[in-house]
Amino acid sequence: MAAATQVLACDSTSVVFSSDDQVAISSPETLAALRTAASCLKDLLPVAFPTETVYGLGAIALNATAALKIFSTKGRPADNPLIVHVSSRPFLAGPLTLLFPCDHNLIPDIITAGQPTVAIRMPSHPVARALIAITDAPLAAPSANSSGKPSPTRAEHVLNDLNGKITIILDGGPCEVGLESTVVDGLHEDGNIRILRPGGITVEDIKRVLVNGFSDTDTPTPEILVHRRDFRTTTPGMKYRHYSPSVPVTLMHTSDAPLGIEPLSPSAFLEDLKRSMPHSPDTLRVGLLMPSDSILMKSLISDTTIQWHEFPFGLVSEPAVIARRLFDGLLTLEREGVDLILVEEVPEENEGLAIMNRPVAGMWLYSN
Repeated sequence: MAAATQVLACDSTSVVFSSDDQVAISSPETLAALRTAASCLKDLLPVAFPTETVYGLGAIALNATAALKIFSTKGRPADNPLIVHVSSRPFLAGPLTLLFPCDHNLIPDIITAGQPTVAIRMPSHPVARALIAITDAPLAAPSANSSGKPSPTRAEHVLNDLNGKITIILDGGPCEVGLESTVVDGLHEDGNIRILRPGGITVEDIKRVLVNGFSDTDTPTPEILVHRRDFRTTTPGMKYRHYSPSVPVTLMHTSDAPLGIEPLSPSAFLEDLKRSMPHSPDTLRVGLLMPSDSILMKSLISDTTIQWHEFPFGLVSEPAVIARRLFDGLLTLEREGVDLILVEEVPEENEGLAIMNRPVAGMWLYSN
């Protein structure tokens, strides 16, 4: 366990990359913070750093001893592979992770959980790229949180969770995307594209690129298959839940209920909730993660016997904003000490698919 956790501020605007991937940093404080973090990484200690998706917990990817400390710090299962982050131009920068055949002479088995492929991405966040460049090594980096907890999108989220367990957190401000990267597997013989994890790059984005790329050829455009929606897999790492606060979370469905399920009215749901929770109604504290224009939220908060803690998502027509606020909302409501968090479903399109593609207990309600 680290004696103390330092939070070192980094100014993203001071980091610039040239066309040949050379990094220049105009802020002395940011340069010093990055050099300190790189020194820790070279000493085989994990470091938390910002990316455009969520904050990552990084260690040198080519060293099994360094990578092992990621697992021990997070309490991460050994069969949950890690994503390798690079800072070189051959990879598209952004929230996209691609699977490649793995050279096991180069990549330790602990990174891939012994699988024949390795997941690689190039973050677009300037601080992340600069840290990788200054360290001069690829970094394995899952989200910087205890395993199973919501992914951190601010340095304070990391500090609240891992304080004393790591030495350094680089604070590059809030994450722009707020969801994990999209993981894409294009290695199957059928030529189809499998989305193992929806994330910051949407299925619509990928489909648009494929259609444009195959428009001038006789080869059919590959089909896009999404995990949990179109197929299931037993691949290590795919069986674990990725956002579970310490309080219960219930997903509130307002779409058509499956056959055999009778939706409840909001008032009937609340009465059932009061009976099931071990608190008197006037002390029940319920967190709401719902669109700002939610009809359901207006119905729920009309019950004044419950102490409501609202964290508006943003408009239902703005899935990118909702995605950016999801983990922040879960962690904020958890810190406020609510007894339960209710999350309203959003349409499964664009970033909404990544939000909804998660195993969470749900209820079907009438929205009016």
